[in-house]
Amino acid sequence: MSKFRGAFVAIVTPFIDGKLDEQGLKDLIEFQIAGGTHGIVPCGTTGESATMSHAEHRRVVELTVKTVAGRVPVLAGTGSNSTSESIELTRAAKEAGADGALMITPYYNKPSQEGLYQHFKAVAEAVDIPIILYNVPSRTSVNMLPETVARCAQIANIVGIKEATADLNQISQVIRLCPKDFVVMSGDDFTSMPTVMIGGTGVISVTSNVAPKDMAAMMDAALAGDIAKAQELHYKLLPLMQAMFIDTNPVPAKTALAMMGKIKSGLPRLPLYKMNDANNEKLKKVITAYGLV
Repeated sequence: MSKFRGAFVAIVTPFIDGKLDEQGLKDLIEFQIAGGTHGIVPCGTTGESATMSHAEHRRVVELTVKTVAGRVPVLAGTGSNSTSESIELTRAAKEAGADGALMITPYYNKPSQEGLYQHFKAVAEAVDIPIILYNVPSRTSVNMLPETVARCAQIANIVGIKEATADLNQISQVIRLCPKDFVVMSGDDFTSMPTVMIGGTGVISVTSNVAPKDMAAMMDAALAGDIAKAQELHYKLLPLMQAMFIDTNPVPAKTALAMMGKIKSGLPRLPLYKMNDANNEKLKKVITAYGLV
């Protein structure tokens, strides 16, 4: 059975005055593991990888691997819109001891389906580490089609995909076309339970940042076929899942963690900016009603 299963947290990167808060990151990892999170994903989109230097990127992955100390899998974000840079970041993740690499489709430059295939093939051939593809058209402006995913799935160390299209039709096609053991994880919290119901293996979650216990319990129930419990948790979590996106991710998640006293500063790095007062109030209402503060 794959180790990439259940609720993995796309963990935020805490900063204080724009600098990496190392103790804050360690504390967040401990909070996640204590809450039953099934895996940690550092340096994803939610970790603000786009505004990190290579040195910071490497440090966050190293620190995560060291702090986790083998208790759960670490799936390090290593994608870029430059293939050579992706290879470099993926090599660094392997050297740090990550269990796998999460690789976003190249953003901004809009490669063709063939370009996407060649990109992932080049990285997979250069670095022998399990690779999970990451398809998030709303952020990258390119949609990796199920047929392309199926081609990539033929490459030995490309073992799965994080599907953040929020499209169960597309996710079904990916599951239908790919090998039985190919990992398909939801990249949208609100489709995580339905994705498991159609044959997926879990979620890489933003909401797990603030509610690791319930997200993990929902995935455990869904994977065990306990539909009643999975549905109950899905609807309990739904207002929280929606609140995590009232502003650009990860701004609400970081703000909520600061309100909960889990990190010293919830500020993102520019060009992301703190939430306005109205959204702050909305978020506070939701997390208070949920019992997080």
